[in-house]
Amino acid sequence: MRPAVTLALAGDVMLGRGVARSIREHGPTYPWGNILPSLRRADGFLVNLECALTSRTKQWHENGKKAFYFRAHPRAIKTLQTARVDFAALANNHAADYEMVGLLDTVRHLDEAGIAHAGAGADLAAAGAPAFLTVRDWRIGVVAFADYPESWAAAPDTPGINYVPVSLAAGSFAAIERTLDLAHRQADLVIFSIHWGPNMRPRPTHEHRAFARRVIEAGADVFWGHSAHIVQGVEVWHDKPILYDTGDFVDDYAVDPELRNDLSALFLLRIRPPAIERIDVVPVAIGRCQVNHARGTDSAWLCQRFTALSAELGTELRAADGALTILVGDAPRPGGHAA
Repeated sequence: MRPAVTLALAGDVMLGRGVARSIREHGPTYPWGNILPSLRRADGFLVNLECALTSRTKQWHENGKKAFYFRAHPRAIKTLQTARVDFAALANNHAADYEMVGLLDTVRHLDEAGIAHAGAGADLAAAGAPAFLTVRDWRIGVVAFADYPESWAAAPDTPGINYVPVSLAAGSFAAIERTLDLAHRQADLVIFSIHWGPNMRPRPTHEHRAFARRVIEAGADVFWGHSAHIVQGVEVWHDKPILYDTGDFVDDYAVDPELRNDLSALFLLRIRPPAIERIDVVPVAIGRCQVNHARGTDSAWLCQRFTALSAELGTELRAADGALTILVGDAPRPGGHAA
C-alpha cells in the first residue's frame, strides 16, 4: 500500500511592501517565523501567491487606479524556496498589478525555480492548465480559478488569469468540469483552488456554498478557497473537504480589531488519494510581516471562532495540543448540513 502523505495548504502569501523590506533586513526565511519547521515537514506545501514577482514598476491602470498594488522583487523566490513551496496559485486579483508583462515575469520566475503554478499564463490554454505535483508516490493535480477581475481574463491569444464567475449556469461551469476531468485523467487526487468572494466576510454566502458543493460533485477532491483575508469554516461534502477561505498567511496588512485578520491557520491535510483522512488546523498569528504559531489567547480566539463557524456548516472538530482536527470520514453526510 502506498503511504499517506501530508499536504500543507495556506491562504494568501504577499511578499511585497513591508514584507519585502523585512526580507532585505532579516533574510529570506524571516516571513515564515517559527512555523517554518512545520512547513518543511509537510510532504507538499501550496500557497496563493498574492503578488507579482517582477522588477517592473509600471502599474495596471486600464480601469482606473487600484487601491493596492503588490509586487515583490524576483529575489523573493528564495523566500518561497526556503519554505519548500511546491505550488503557487496565480489566479487572483494581484497577479497583473504590474500589467500582463509582470504576470508573465511571475510565471517565468516560478518556472525557473521549479515551483509549480496554475491559474495564469500567456493565453487561456496556459492559464487554465492544471499543475501536477509528485508527492512521494502520489500525483496531485491542482486547478486554479478566480472570480475577479473579469478584465484580466485570459483569452485564446492573450495573457491573463483563469477567470470564472461564481455561477452554476452550464455555460460557465462547463469550463470547471472540463478542467477537473482533464486533471483527474492524470492525477490520483485533484485540488480546486479559487480566489473568490468579498473581503472580510466570516461566512460564505448561500450562493458560494452551492457553488462549492457543485465543484465537489464535479470531481474535486479538495475545495481550497482564499481571498476574504479571514478564515471561514470548513464543510465536508460527499466525504470531501470544502475550505471556504484559508485566510491570510504572510502579509503587512492593516488589522481589523474585531475580525482579526492577523489570526489565521495552516491546514495540514493527511491524504491517501483519493481519500482525505483528516485535516489538522494549526492556528497562526501574523505580525511584523511574519507568521508564527498562535499562542495563548490568540490561539484560543481563533480555535473558538473557527470551531463555531465550522459547526454552522455541520462539521465537528476535535481539539488537542493547540490545534484542531477534522476527521473527514466521520463528518455528517450531505443532507445533514445547515442550509
